[in-house]
Amino acid sequence: MRDYLRERERRTGLWLIAPAFALLLLVYAYPILRSFWLSLFTENLSTNLSPVFSGGENYIRMAEDGRFWQSLGNTAVFTSVSLVAELGLGMIIALALNQAFLGRGGVRTIAILPWALPTALIALAWRWIFNDEFGVWNDLLLRLQLIGNPVNWLGDPNWAMVAVIAADVWKTTSFVAILLLAGLQSIPQDLYEAHALDGASPWQSFRQITLPLIAPQILIALLFRFAQAFGIFDLIQVMTNGGPGGATEMVSIYIYATVMRYLDFGYGAALVVVTFLMLIAVVALAALYLSRLRAKTE
Repeated sequence: MRDYLRERERRTGLWLIAPAFALLLLVYAYPILRSFWLSLFTENLSTNLSPVFSGGENYIRMAEDGRFWQSLGNTAVFTSVSLVAELGLGMIIALALNQAFLGRGGVRTIAILPWALPTALIALAWRWIFNDEFGVWNDLLLRLQLIGNPVNWLGDPNWAMVAVIAADVWKTTSFVAILLLAGLQSIPQDLYEAHALDGASPWQSFRQITLPLIAPQILIALLFRFAQAFGIFDLIQVMTNGGPGGATEMVSIYIYATVMRYLDFGYGAALVVVTFLMLIAVVALAALYLSRLRAKTE
């Protein structure tokens, strides 16, 4: 009888989400299929107004495109470093906000403000902060005598990536912290008290209780942030526009330049398809791991 009720609830749930799933297919599936079809054609408005079927030539061209691989490498560096920094800082902030102190509600509200602000606005502010002539960051370092001359943070290929990562970490760490905080608040305090009575240190409680129980929230936070960081556009566009010399050009910036600047729609569509498949592969693996993780905890 219990199995029958569970099966009935599952079918009811599927019927309830069916309209939303159909809408998602309409919104997302058609553009992807259209991009795949377009990627099989050579359609460059700067050289030829009529599309010409070329099969897989756009994908062969992509394999030999050094600029694409550079942008993909930049995206991988940006995504991986941002995720590690945001997870570490987000965990520290979440643990702090989980403690009982006066004004905790107000502090939690303030903590989410960086995430709530528009990305383009934040990028413009950080562009001024890292300005080599008028920036606050150079002024602070000069006052502390940590540098002798102003540094062109956004104009130096060695520092531009560091600058955009710092801006992204500042904005999105609060989002990770809120997700982790939700997981921390679901852990009963009795577990920590019993563990302390057994002689466990705070670090042991964190490693043996906190981390295993909030592992799903950690994976969800990483999953969301990976998808967002991999497709980052507005922050980079405002701060560096992919420069200097392509040092901060992400895949999204390269796709935008290919389609909007060079009017190469066929090759741009191929770039979209490959990027989409990469993103889906990582998300699918993470979702599979998350489902197995939840099955173990239930």
